[in-house]
Amino acid sequence: EHWRTFIVESDFKFISQNGLNAVRIPVGWWIASDPTPPPPFVGGSLQALDNAFQWAKKYGLKVIIDLHAAPGSQNGWEHSGSRDSSQEWGKTDETITQTVAVIDFLASRYAKSPSLYAVELINEPLSPGATLSSVIEYYKAGYAAVRRHTSTAFVVMSNRLGPMKPRELFPMASGFKRSVIDVHYYNLFEDMFNNMTVQQNIDFVYNNRSSQLNYVTTSNGPLTFVGEWVAEWQVVGAGKEDYQRLAEAQMEVYGRASFGWAYWTLKNVNKHWSLEWMINNGYIKL
Repeated sequence: EHWRTFIVESDFKFISQNGLNAVRIPVGWWIASDPTPPPPFVGGSLQALDNAFQWAKKYGLKVIIDLHAAPGSQNGWEHSGSRDSSQEWGKTDETITQTVAVIDFLASRYAKSPSLYAVELINEPLSPGATLSSVIEYYKAGYAAVRRHTSTAFVVMSNRLGPMKPRELFPMASGFKRSVIDVHYYNLFEDMFNNMTVQQNIDFVYNNRSSQLNYVTTSNGPLTFVGEWVAEWQVVGAGKEDYQRLAEAQMEVYGRASFGWAYWTLKNVNKHWSLEWMINNGYIKL
């Protein structure tokens, strides 16, 4: 029922008609064993991704396949396929080898599609559990897996969350062709945002986020991608105009990213997290 009703062809038409040119689609590692993935995972994701590629082609959109959940979980959160907060990815060679095989499967399946724009090797690996050495080992192997099937698709590498250095992937990624570093910017999830006013949040975007993005943007290095952001914050009682200003500030700053940005997400029960709702209700103008 979910596959059949949540994201459908008309959504791709909506995306295209509203001036957006690409979709970042999260998938789990079990997509490679569809339609009978190991429990507790549910079959059907591969057909859903096939549909997305057909609709993207019809409406002139590009697709970024984002491996959102890796074997063993790369961050311990539910959106990476972990139910008990365990984070086992990268601790064994087997989890890395298995993840590379998933990337190989996806790249080989969609390499010939005119809509394939990029493959994101993993979403939000969390430090210190996901070590820099294991992430780099995986990114090198994942990049090679994509390149076996396509020389034109971009390869996106997510910066680690948690304790890390923003440029820690540069020495590796600079040697790659058509490589992209993905950073996620939310005015949420950290205590420092809890008591910020409307204006302080907006100033933070124009000042802090702008300098953070500049720091990971170099003329001869990988491209930069603000792969997730949202016009939501901790401010209580903010009005429509406040939200419009927050969205506008982020689009202005993140619009400078050399690979662009992606909003998280198209549809959500929480209104401000839903780009569709934000557009339809005049909170975001593209």
